[in-house]
Amino acid sequence: MTKPNKGKTKTIKKRAIYVYLPTQKMAEDWKNKADKAGTSISKFVIDKVEDSIKKEEGNQGYLNRLELIKKLNKNEEELKQLRKDNRLLKQLVDNLDTEVKRHRAKPFLEDNFKGTRRFDQELLELLREGRSFSGEEILSRLGIKSSNIDLVKGVNKQLSILETYGLVEYVGRGWKWKQ
Repeated sequence: MTKPNKGKTKTIKKRAIYVYLPTQKMAEDWKNKADKAGTSISKFVIDKVEDSIKKEEGNQGYLNRLELIKKLNKNEEELKQLRKDNRLLKQLVDNLDTEVKRHRAKPFLEDNFKGTRRFDQELLELLREGRSFSGEEILSRLGIKSSNIDLVKGVNKQLSILETYGLVEYVGRGWKWKQ
């Protein structure tokens, strides 16, 4: 099977540069460094020469391979830390959100409550969408876990009160805003 002709074969002699290093030891050292870098000796020399030329020309935005690797590693560490911080902040927001919901549900959980109760605005907006919602769907849309019994009771009590006022009704499989 023959290799496809990429047009480079015709120009190979015009592109070749022969470099004779001062010692065999230096040649072996460069070859070893190219191996460690996982590249051919030609690519290794090209990269090093291009790096040197770019630096001499004062190309400000240019970073050589080693500098790019260092920068990439630094950015990966920073990203890892930011992801960790982000997870922590999301967890804190969830905890605070749950606490706010618990605080708002408290008046609906007390049988002898005196004062004004504020209905959950999200619950009202959800029900006003015009279709019926199952209890599980309401909890899911409000971001309430079914294991959080106080919040579930608070939502159920609000639905019961809204039903008493004739604002919502339970139809078959779910709750619906009366129009």
